Amino acid sequence: MLTVAALYHFTRFDDPAGLKPALADLCAALGVRGTLLLAREGINGTIAGTRDAIDAVLVHIRGLPGCDGLEWKESHASEMPFVRLKVRVKREIVTMGQPDVDPLAAVGRYVDPADWNALIESPDVAVIDTRNDYEVGIGTFQGAVDPGTHSFREFPAWWERNKHRFHNKRVAMFCTGGIRCEKSTNYLLGQGVEDVYHLKGGILKYLEEVPQADSTWQGECFVFDGRVSVGH
Repeated sequence: MLTVAALYHFTRFDDPAGLKPALADLCAALGVRGTLLLAREGINGTIAGTRDAIDAVLVHIRGLPGCDGLEWKESHASEMPFVRLKVRVKREIVTMGQPDVDPLAAVGRYVDPADWNALIESPDVAVIDTRNDYEVGIGTFQGAVDPGTHSFREFPAWWERNKHRFHNKRVAMFCTGGIRCEKSTNYLLGQGVEDVYHLKGGILKYLEEVPQADSTWQGECFVFDGRVSVGH
């Protein structure tokens, strides 16, 4: 059984390209596959390998500047879900195309998976799925608003067209692992929305921690590897 670790962490990397060789070499030496993205704003990715190999890579990542508080989500796969290893340097670790958005400055209020159902069932809460349309089509939370976007870049324009729908509402947002909500909740705060929440650890952490009998999740969760989707 292989361990799959989904992770992200926002921090300041002065030289992300300089961090790439050692990280890529370690993953290659341990037989770890998947994708890791490095940018000035931090690190993001999903990797798979043996338990010991994933542990060693996580230790390395936690040793990078500002990454000692790294959190990650784990699942398992009977076969390697990635074809190859990719370690890349990019402009953003999740592309929103909004240069003023800074999750290190402020984000929405984190909601633990155990408290999520109670929040989204409140009548004054609007729930927004920040993922792309094909991901939403595989599964989502009951009653969630689907922006119908093809890429995360489209979210700000969608919000501008639809913000009137959420007047006098608290806004709760969710995504696969949490990273898109770090940016989208910061964006909404910058647009003057006061009560913004997001699911801590994303759908993956919810499926990991909430028993299926108590779940308000419908369908499966799209993942970016050979498994295509995962459930509880």
